[in-house]
Amino acid sequence: MTFLTAFVDQVPVDSALVQAVKEDDNWIMHHISDKPIFSLPPIHIGDTVIDLSISAKILMLIISAVLMVIIFAYAAASNMKRKHPKGLGNFIEMMMVFVRDDVVIPSMGKDGVRFLPFFFTLFFFILFVNFLGLVPGMSTGTSSISVTAGLAIITFIMTQVYGIKHNGFFGYFKGLIPPGVPVFVLPVMIIIEFLGLLTKPFALAIRLFANMTAGHIVIYALIGLIFMLGYAVIPVSVAFSLFIYVLELLVAVLQAYIFTMLSALFIGMAIHQDH
Repeated sequence: MTFLTAFVDQVPVDSALVQAVKEDDNWIMHHISDKPIFSLPPIHIGDTVIDLSISAKILMLIISAVLMVIIFAYAAASNMKRKHPKGLGNFIEMMMVFVRDDVVIPSMGKDGVRFLPFFFTLFFFILFVNFLGLVPGMSTGTSSISVTAGLAIITFIMTQVYGIKHNGFFGYFKGLIPPGVPVFVLPVMIIIEFLGLLTKPFALAIRLFANMTAGHIVIYALIGLIFMLGYAVIPVSVAFSLFIYVLELLVAVLQAYIFTMLSALFIGMAIHQDH
């Protein structure tokens, strides 16, 4: 009998959650892991099988995208009817001005204006997915490494494409090497700079994934203390869970900001290598 099961056996509560804890010490991971929702027939391409089934986290991405279209269409229609934005339209415009003036332009300069549609979409999509995951009964799409890796790969592709487009193919990769490097150090610098290209999207993916997963694990752990230690810890457990939940609201906004800011910074560095 494990340490956790020994605790649970002392709790005079007969509930499904307690039974789940007794049977599985990894019940927290079970609750935060992805689950299939709609099963679709797979596609076979040679020996490769592509599963198109919709999981809980994919469903959250779809719902977030639909909500974005509805809310932004309503906000745009509302602003067009008024000389001065009000209500939701005013709030959305304020957020867009923040992304433009405090995230994109400081990181990329005036060249960042032409990338605003991309960064607006990136920021608000991550924000919607993060907030949707805080709704009871929903799942957090950005707590899946596959989702965050997909977003990071998009930024990586944008970085390479516009870096090469602005500096030329050979000019871009030549610009990755600092000027004045001795010839005997050059092979080492090439390897380091190549690894640096890969670590940037890796850092983006891991940072968003880890931060959005950690809060949920802490909340489940605090709630689990009730079933491990008894009813006496309910006030403390609930109070700390609510505190972490409120903190998660801040983290949801902060992670959308950080991901967008770093994406703008990486693309800006690829375009303006001389800086």
